[in-house]
Amino acid sequence: MLNFEPTTMDISVVIPLLNEEESLQELYDWIANVMQSNRYLYEIIFIDDGSTDTSWKVIEKLSENHASVKGIRFQKNYGKSQALDAGFELAEGRVVITMDADLQDNPEEIPGLYNLIVNEDFDLISGWKKKRYDNVITKNIPSKLFNAAARKTSGLKLHDFNCGLKAYKNIVIKTVKVSGEMHRYIPVLAKNEGFTKIGEKVVQHQARKYGETKFGMDRFVNGFLDLITISFLSKFGKRPMHFFGLWGTLMFLFGTTSAFYIGAYKLYKVFNGIKTILVTDNPWFYIALTSMVLGTLLFLAGFIGELIIKTKSNEKHYTIKEKLNF
Repeated sequence: MLNFEPTTMDISVVIPLLNEEESLQELYDWIANVMQSNRYLYEIIFIDDGSTDTSWKVIEKLSENHASVKGIRFQKNYGKSQALDAGFELAEGRVVITMDADLQDNPEEIPGLYNLIVNEDFDLISGWKKKRYDNVITKNIPSKLFNAAARKTSGLKLHDFNCGLKAYKNIVIKTVKVSGEMHRYIPVLAKNEGFTKIGEKVVQHQARKYGETKFGMDRFVNGFLDLITISFLSKFGKRPMHFFGLWGTLMFLFGTTSAFYIGAYKLYKVFNGIKTILVTDNPWFYIALTSMVLGTLLFLAGFIGELIIKTKSNEKHYTIKEKLNF
Protein backbone atom coordinates (compact mmCIF):
# COMPACT_ATOMS: atom_id res chain seq x y z
CA MET A 1 0.00 0.00 0.00
CA LEU A 2 1.29 3.44 -0.94
CA ASN A 3 2.07 5.78 1.94
CA PHE A 4 1.54 9.46 1.17
CA GLU A 5 3.22 11.44 3.92
CA PRO A 6 2.59 15.17 4.36
CA THR A 7 5.23 17.34 2.73
CA THR A 8 6.41 20.86 3.51
CA MET A 9 7.56 21.42 -0.07
CA ASP A 10 5.07 23.67 -1.87
CA ILE A 11 5.85 22.89 -5.51
CA SER A 12 7.83 20.35 -7.49
CA VAL A 13 8.42 21.34 -11.12
CA VAL A 14 9.07 18.22 -13.20
CA ILE A 15 10.72 18.92 -16.56
CA PRO A 16 11.53 16.09 -19.01
CA LEU A 17 13.94 17.11 -21.75
CA LEU A 18 15.87 15.92 -24.77
CA ASN A 19 18.63 18.05 -26.31
CA GLU A 20 17.55 21.40 -24.86
CA GLU A 21 20.98 22.80 -23.88
CA GLU A 22 20.21 26.32 -25.13
CA SER A 23 17.03 26.85 -23.14
CA LEU A 24 17.82 25.33 -19.71
CA GLN A 25 19.57 28.29 -18.07
CA GLU A 26 16.92 30.72 -19.27
CA LEU A 27 14.14 28.37 -18.17
CA TYR A 28 15.65 27.98 -14.70
CA ASP A 29 16.02 31.75 -14.25
CA TRP A 30 12.41 32.29 -15.27
CA ILE A 31 11.03 29.60 -12.94
CA ALA A 32 13.22 30.71 -10.02
CA ASN A 33 12.07 34.32 -10.42
CA VAL A 34 8.40 33.26 -10.30
CA MET A 35 8.95 30.98 -7.29
CA GLN A 36 10.92 33.54 -5.29
CA SER A 37 8.44 36.31 -6.08
CA ASN A 38 5.66 34.17 -4.59
CA ARG A 39 7.85 32.84 -1.75
CA TYR A 40 7.23 29.20 -2.61
CA LEU A 41 9.36 26.41 -1.20
CA TYR A 42 10.19 24.54 -4.39
CA GLU A 43 12.33 22.07 -6.28
CA ILE A 44 13.01 21.81 -10.00
CA ILE A 45 13.57 18.28 -11.29
CA PHE A 46 15.18 18.03 -14.72
CA ILE A 47 15.00 14.58 -16.35
CA ASP A 48 17.53 14.18 -19.16
CA ASP A 49 16.01 11.58 -21.47
CA GLY A 50 19.22 10.52 -23.21
CA SER A 51 20.35 13.88 -24.60
CA THR A 52 23.29 13.84 -27.02
CA ASP A 53 24.16 17.52 -26.56
CA THR A 54 25.47 19.24 -23.41
CA SER A 55 22.12 19.38 -21.61
CA TRP A 56 23.39 17.27 -18.71
CA LYS A 57 26.43 19.51 -18.20
CA VAL A 58 24.10 22.50 -17.93
CA ILE A 59 21.98 20.65 -15.35
CA GLU A 60 25.12 19.70 -13.40
CA LYS A 61 26.19 23.34 -13.27
CA LEU A 62 22.74 24.50 -12.19
CA SER A 63 22.57 21.85 -9.44
CA GLU A 64 25.99 22.89 -8.12
CA ASN A 65 24.90 26.51 -7.81
CA HIS A 66 21.30 25.95 -6.66
CA ALA A 67 20.16 23.35 -4.13
CA SER A 68 16.63 23.55 -5.52
CA VAL A 69 17.77 22.06 -8.85
CA LYS A 70 17.76 18.27 -9.04
CA GLY A 71 18.65 16.07 -11.96
CA ILE A 72 17.91 12.59 -13.27
CA ARG A 73 19.89 11.25 -16.20
CA PHE A 74 18.67 8.27 -18.22
CA GLN A 75 21.03 5.70 -19.70
CA LYS A 76 19.43 6.30 -23.09
CA ASN A 77 16.33 7.84 -24.64
CA TYR A 78 13.26 6.06 -23.23
CA GLY A 79 10.54 8.61 -23.97
CA LYS A 80 8.66 11.41 -22.25
CA SER A 81 6.30 9.12 -20.32
CA GLN A 82 9.19 7.27 -18.69
CA ALA A 83 10.90 10.57 -17.87
CA LEU A 84 7.75 11.86 -16.18
CA ASP A 85 7.36 8.61 -14.26
CA ALA A 86 10.91 8.92 -12.90
CA GLY A 87 10.32 12.54 -11.90
CA PHE A 88 6.96 11.76 -10.30
CA GLU A 89 8.50 9.05 -8.14
CA LEU A 90 10.97 11.49 -6.57
CA ALA A 91 8.83 14.65 -6.47
CA GLU A 92 8.09 15.86 -2.93
CA GLY A 93 5.98 18.95 -3.54
CA ARG A 94 2.42 19.35 -2.31
CA VAL A 95 1.64 20.38 -5.88
CA VAL A 96 3.50 18.96 -8.86
CA ILE A 97 3.79 21.04 -12.02
CA THR A 98 4.90 19.51 -15.32
CA MET A 99 6.21 21.60 -18.16
CA ASP A 100 8.38 21.25 -21.25
CA ALA A 101 11.95 22.52 -21.41
CA ASP A 102 11.65 24.33 -24.74
CA LEU A 103 10.32 27.61 -23.25
CA GLN A 104 6.93 27.12 -24.92
CA ASP A 105 5.31 26.72 -21.49
CA ASN A 106 5.13 29.96 -19.52
CA PRO A 107 6.30 29.68 -15.87
CA GLU A 108 4.20 32.75 -15.04
CA GLU A 109 1.20 30.36 -15.10
CA ILE A 110 2.51 28.41 -12.08
CA PRO A 111 0.87 30.52 -9.30
CA GLY A 112 -2.54 30.26 -10.97
CA LEU A 113 -2.23 26.49 -11.36
CA TYR A 114 -1.02 26.15 -7.76
CA ASN A 115 -3.98 28.13 -6.41
CA LEU A 116 -6.50 25.98 -8.29
CA ILE A 117 -5.06 22.82 -6.73
CA VAL A 118 -4.60 24.18 -3.19
CA ASN A 119 -7.47 26.63 -2.78
CA GLU A 120 -10.13 25.08 -5.02
CA ASP A 121 -9.17 21.47 -4.24
CA PHE A 122 -8.77 20.25 -7.82
CA ASP A 123 -7.01 16.91 -8.25
CA LEU A 124 -5.56 17.91 -11.61
CA ILE A 125 -5.52 21.01 -13.78
CA SER A 126 -4.65 20.72 -17.46
CA GLY A 127 -3.38 23.72 -19.38
CA TRP A 128 -5.21 24.79 -22.52
CA LYS A 129 -3.09 26.57 -25.10
CA LYS A 130 -6.03 28.26 -26.76
CA LYS A 131 -3.76 30.18 -29.11
CA ARG A 132 -0.85 28.14 -30.47
CA TYR A 133 2.23 29.18 -32.41
CA ASP A 134 3.02 25.72 -33.82
CA ASN A 135 2.88 24.58 -37.43
CA VAL A 136 -0.80 24.22 -38.37
CA ILE A 137 -0.38 21.17 -40.62
CA THR A 138 2.17 19.10 -38.71
CA LYS A 139 1.12 19.80 -35.12
CA ASN A 140 -2.07 21.84 -34.65
CA ILE A 141 -4.36 19.68 -36.79
CA PRO A 142 -3.06 16.35 -35.35
CA SER A 143 -3.51 17.83 -31.85
CA LYS A 144 -7.13 18.74 -32.58
CA LEU A 145 -7.78 15.19 -33.81
CA PHE A 146 -6.16 13.76 -30.68
CA ASN A 147 -8.20 15.98 -28.40
CA ALA A 148 -11.50 15.24 -30.13
CA ALA A 149 -10.89 11.50 -29.95
CA ALA A 150 -9.77 11.69 -26.30
CA ARG A 151 -12.82 13.75 -25.28
CA LYS A 152 -15.16 11.32 -27.00
CA THR A 153 -13.51 8.27 -25.51
CA SER A 154 -12.80 9.46 -21.97
CA GLY A 155 -15.77 11.71 -21.26
CA LEU A 156 -13.39 14.43 -20.02
CA LYS A 157 -14.27 17.83 -21.47
CA LEU A 158 -10.70 19.05 -21.90
CA HIS A 159 -9.60 21.01 -24.95
CA ASP A 160 -5.86 20.28 -24.86
CA PHE A 161 -4.76 16.86 -23.61
CA ASN A 162 -1.41 17.44 -25.34
CA CYS A 163 -0.46 20.47 -23.25
CA GLY A 164 2.66 19.70 -21.23
CA LEU A 165 1.81 22.35 -18.62
CA LYS A 166 -0.28 20.61 -15.97
CA ALA A 167 -0.68 20.70 -12.18
CA TYR A 168 -1.40 17.76 -9.90
CA LYS A 169 -1.95 16.96 -6.27
CA ASN A 170 1.01 14.89 -5.08
CA ILE A 171 -1.21 11.87 -4.43
CA VAL A 172 -2.30 11.85 -8.08
CA ILE A 173 1.20 11.52 -9.51
CA LYS A 174 2.10 8.88 -6.91
CA THR A 175 -0.90 6.80 -7.99
CA VAL A 176 -0.88 7.16 -11.77
CA LYS A 177 1.75 5.25 -13.75
CA VAL A 178 2.60 6.38 -17.26
CA SER A 179 4.30 4.47 -20.07
CA GLY A 180 4.46 4.37 -23.87
CA GLU A 181 3.11 7.69 -25.18
CA MET A 182 0.46 7.88 -22.47
CA HIS A 183 1.78 11.08 -20.88
CA ARG A 184 -0.67 13.05 -23.02
CA TYR A 185 -3.54 11.07 -21.48
CA ILE A 186 -2.61 11.43 -17.80
CA PRO A 187 -6.00 13.09 -17.08
CA VAL A 188 -7.70 9.94 -18.42
CA LEU A 189 -5.44 7.70 -16.32
CA ALA A 190 -6.18 9.85 -13.26
CA LYS A 191 -9.91 9.61 -13.87
CA ASN A 192 -9.61 5.82 -14.13
CA GLU A 193 -7.93 5.84 -10.71
CA GLY A 194 -10.85 7.70 -9.13
CA PHE A 195 -9.60 11.30 -9.27
CA THR A 196 -12.68 13.03 -10.63
CA LYS A 197 -12.10 16.73 -9.91
CA ILE A 198 -10.22 17.50 -13.10
CA GLY A 199 -10.23 21.01 -14.52
CA GLU A 200 -8.71 23.19 -17.18
CA LYS A 201 -7.01 26.58 -17.32
CA VAL A 202 -6.24 28.68 -20.37
CA VAL A 203 -2.48 29.22 -20.48
CA GLN A 204 -0.17 31.26 -22.66
CA HIS A 205 1.78 29.48 -25.38
CA GLN A 206 5.22 30.68 -26.43
CA ALA A 207 6.75 30.18 -29.87
CA ARG A 208 9.71 27.79 -29.83
CA LYS A 209 12.86 29.86 -29.30
CA TYR A 210 15.59 27.23 -29.73
CA GLY A 211 15.99 23.91 -31.52
CA GLU A 212 13.36 21.85 -33.34
CA THR A 213 10.16 20.13 -32.26
CA LYS A 214 10.38 16.44 -31.27
CA PHE A 215 6.83 15.83 -32.51
CA GLY A 216 6.67 13.53 -35.54
CA MET A 217 4.35 11.17 -37.42
CA ASP A 218 5.40 8.26 -35.21
CA ARG A 219 4.07 10.08 -32.15
CA PHE A 220 0.87 10.88 -34.02
CA VAL A 221 0.27 7.16 -34.71
CA ASN A 222 1.46 5.98 -31.29
CA GLY A 223 -0.77 8.49 -29.55
CA PHE A 224 -3.91 7.10 -31.19
CA LEU A 225 -2.84 3.53 -30.40
CA ASP A 226 -2.28 4.48 -26.76
CA LEU A 227 -5.71 6.11 -26.63
CA ILE A 228 -7.27 2.83 -27.78
CA THR A 229 -5.19 0.98 -25.19
CA ILE A 230 -6.32 3.28 -22.38
CA SER A 231 -9.96 2.95 -23.43
CA PHE A 232 -9.69 -0.84 -23.36
CA LEU A 233 -7.72 -1.02 -20.11
CA SER A 234 -10.10 1.32 -18.32
CA LYS A 235 -12.88 -1.22 -18.87
CA PHE A 236 -11.11 -4.58 -18.87
CA GLY A 237 -7.54 -3.96 -17.67
CA LYS A 238 -8.11 -5.35 -14.19
CA ARG A 239 -10.20 -8.33 -15.30
CA PRO A 240 -9.25 -9.32 -18.88
CA MET A 241 -11.25 -12.54 -18.57
CA HIS A 242 -14.41 -10.44 -18.61
CA PHE A 243 -13.64 -9.49 -22.21
CA PHE A 244 -11.62 -12.35 -23.67
CA GLY A 245 -13.43 -15.03 -21.68
CA LEU A 246 -16.87 -13.76 -22.70
CA TRP A 247 -16.13 -13.56 -26.42
CA GLY A 248 -14.11 -16.78 -26.33
CA THR A 249 -17.00 -18.64 -24.71
CA LEU A 250 -19.54 -17.23 -27.17
CA MET A 251 -17.39 -18.15 -30.18
CA PHE A 252 -16.71 -21.65 -28.83
CA LEU A 253 -20.42 -22.24 -28.18
CA PHE A 254 -21.27 -20.99 -31.67
CA GLY A 255 -18.69 -23.31 -33.23
CA THR A 256 -19.76 -26.30 -31.13
CA THR A 257 -23.46 -25.74 -31.85
CA SER A 258 -22.77 -25.35 -35.58
CA ALA A 259 -20.63 -28.49 -35.68
CA PHE A 260 -23.30 -30.47 -33.80
CA TYR A 261 -25.98 -29.24 -36.20
CA ILE A 262 -23.89 -30.14 -39.27
CA GLY A 263 -23.20 -33.64 -37.91
CA ALA A 264 -26.81 -34.24 -36.89
CA TYR A 265 -28.12 -33.04 -40.24
CA LYS A 266 -25.64 -35.33 -42.02
CA LEU A 267 -26.79 -38.35 -39.96
CA TYR A 268 -30.44 -37.49 -40.58
CA LYS A 269 -29.89 -37.54 -44.36
CA VAL A 270 -27.86 -40.76 -44.21
CA PHE A 271 -30.49 -42.64 -42.15
CA ASN A 272 -33.25 -41.45 -44.49
CA GLY A 273 -31.38 -42.37 -47.66
CA ILE A 274 -31.10 -38.77 -48.82
CA LYS A 275 -28.11 -37.95 -50.97
CA THR A 276 -25.73 -35.66 -49.13
CA ILE A 277 -22.21 -34.22 -49.36
CA LEU A 278 -19.27 -35.02 -47.13
CA VAL A 279 -19.06 -32.99 -43.93
CA THR A 280 -15.64 -31.72 -45.02
CA ASP A 281 -17.19 -30.39 -48.23
CA ASN A 282 -19.54 -28.18 -46.26
CA PRO A 283 -18.06 -24.65 -45.79
CA TRP A 284 -19.98 -24.27 -42.52
CA PHE A 285 -17.87 -27.08 -41.08
CA TYR A 286 -14.73 -24.94 -41.41
CA ILE A 287 -16.51 -21.87 -40.05
CA ALA A 288 -17.56 -23.91 -37.01
CA LEU A 289 -14.06 -25.35 -36.58
CA THR A 290 -12.45 -21.89 -36.84
CA SER A 291 -14.90 -20.48 -34.29
CA MET A 292 -14.07 -23.25 -31.83
CA VAL A 293 -10.31 -22.68 -32.24
CA LEU A 294 -10.59 -18.87 -31.94
CA GLY A 295 -12.91 -19.21 -28.97
CA THR A 296 -10.40 -21.43 -27.20
CA LEU A 297 -7.56 -19.00 -27.94
CA LEU A 298 -9.53 -16.00 -26.67
CA PHE A 299 -10.43 -17.85 -23.49
CA LEU A 300 -6.77 -18.76 -22.96
CA ALA A 301 -5.76 -15.12 -23.62
CA GLY A 302 -8.10 -13.99 -20.86
CA PHE A 303 -6.78 -16.66 -18.51
CA ILE A 304 -3.14 -15.72 -19.22
CA GLY A 305 -4.02 -12.04 -18.79
CA GLU A 306 -5.45 -12.77 -15.33
CA LEU A 307 -2.26 -14.63 -14.39
CA ILE A 308 -0.05 -11.77 -15.60
CA ILE A 309 -2.04 -9.20 -13.61
CA LYS A 310 -1.76 -11.29 -10.45
CA THR A 311 1.99 -11.84 -10.82
CA LYS A 312 3.14 -8.57 -12.41
CA SER A 313 5.68 -6.41 -10.60
CA ASN A 314 6.20 -2.65 -10.67
CA GLU A 315 9.40 -3.06 -12.66
CA LYS A 316 10.67 0.16 -14.21
CA HIS A 317 11.16 0.20 -17.95
CA TYR A 318 14.06 2.62 -17.80
CA THR A 319 17.55 2.80 -16.33
CA ILE A 320 18.73 5.84 -14.39
CA LYS A 321 22.40 6.55 -15.03
CA GLU A 322 22.89 9.39 -12.57
CA LYS A 323 21.07 11.59 -10.04
CA LEU A 324 21.87 15.04 -8.70
CA ASN A 325 20.87 16.58 -5.33
CA PHE A 326 18.63 13.69 -4.25
